[in-house]
Amino acid sequence: MAARRWFWACLLAIASTASAGAADDAQRARGAYLFNAGGCASCHTDPKLPDAPLGGGRALKTPFGTFYGPNITPHPAAGIGRWSDADFIRAMRHGIGPGGVHFYPVFPYTSFTWMTDADIRDLKAYIFSLPPLDKPSRPHDVGFPFNIRFLQAGWRMLNFTAGPFAPDPKASAQANRGAYLVRAVAHCGECHTPRNAIGGLKDSMWLAGVADGPEGEAAPNITPDPDTGIGKWSVEDIAFYLQAGVSPDGEFAGSLMGEVVANATSKLTAADRAAIAAYLKWVPPVANKVRDRRH
Repeated sequence: MAARRWFWACLLAIASTASAGAADDAQRARGAYLFNAGGCASCHTDPKLPDAPLGGGRALKTPFGTFYGPNITPHPAAGIGRWSDADFIRAMRHGIGPGGVHFYPVFPYTSFTWMTDADIRDLKAYIFSLPPLDKPSRPHDVGFPFNIRFLQAGWRMLNFTAGPFAPDPKASAQANRGAYLVRAVAHCGECHTPRNAIGGLKDSMWLAGVADGPEGEAAPNITPDPDTGIGKWSVEDIAFYLQAGVSPDGEFAGSLMGEVVANATSKLTAADRAAIAAYLKWVPPVANKVRDRRH
C-alpha cells in the first residue's frame, strides 16, 4: 500500500512539474509577442552590433540631448538580471528603477504604465530567457539641467498619470483592444503626439503628428481627420499598412516607421492589426498638417 501511494505521489509530482514547465513556456511565448509588439529590440540594440541583442547602445537624439538605450539583458551586473518582478513592474508602470532612480521619459514608461501586471510579468519572463550580455550601458549625453535626475520627479508630477489601462465603455471590445495596443504596448503616441516645452505629451493633440519627432523625423497625423490625417483610409487600409508598410497610395513606410512595421506591427496577429485600425478610426479627429522639416 505504501509503495502504491509513493508511486502515485511521484506521478503527480511529475505531472505538476510538466504543467509548470508548459505554463512557463506559454508565459515566455506571450512575453515574446509583447516584446515584438513593443519594438523593444529596436531601442535596446545597437544597430552596429546586431549580434548583441538588447545589449544597449542605440542612440536616440532629442531636443534635450542624446539618449542611449541601456542593456536590458538578464546579466546580473551589466543588465537587469537582479531585478525582481516588483522591480520590473515599478520601472514599467512608474519609471522608477531599483534604488529609487528616476528614468528619463525617453524610456516610455508614460505609455507602458497602461500595461497590465500580467503582461509586464510575461514580458519580463521572455527577456530573462534571453542570453545575458556583459556589456556596460553607455551614459546618456544630456546637458544641464536635464542631467539632474531628481528633477524627473517634478516632471512626473506635471506630465504623468499612472495606469493600468481601463477600457472605455463607449468603445467596442475591438477598439478597446486596439487602444491597449496603441496606448500601452506599442506606445504609438510617443512618436505621433506633439509635446509641450518640457517634453510631456499634449493630450489634446493625441496622435495628431509631429514635424520633428524621434531622430528628427516627421511622424504623421494618424487621427481620422480626412484632410490632414488618415480619415480617408479604411480599416482594411490601415491593417494592411501595419502588415506590409504600404499605404493606399502605394507609398512604402520609410526609415523609423519601416523599422516599426518590419520588427513590430507585421508580427502582430491579423486580429490585433484590425483592432489597432478600429481604434485609430474611433479616436477624435484632429486637424494638424505635418510637414517634414528635413525637406
